[in-house]
Amino acid sequence: MTAENDLLKRITARPDVFGGKPIIRGMRVAVEHILGMLTAGETAQVILQEYPFLEPSEGTLIAVMQRRMRIRRRERAEGSGA
Repeated sequence: MTAENDLLKRITARPDVFGGKPIIRGMRVAVEHILGMLTAGETAQVILQEYPFLEPSEGTLIAVMQRRMRIRRRERAEGSGA
């Protein structure tokens, strides 16, 4: 879990970038945009191709975000009795 937490530290927020929304490594890549791409079915590989300035380790970060998103979705579904 420590490696995962280290990756998640790359998510930052700066008031001068995207109105303080969470971004990756202080760049103009909004986490919500990446999550939207994952929700639409894009893979970490495709996202890294579309954003070549992201580091390969950020592909792992994207995979972590995707896994956590799936877990939250499953928890919400279980909590709603679905």
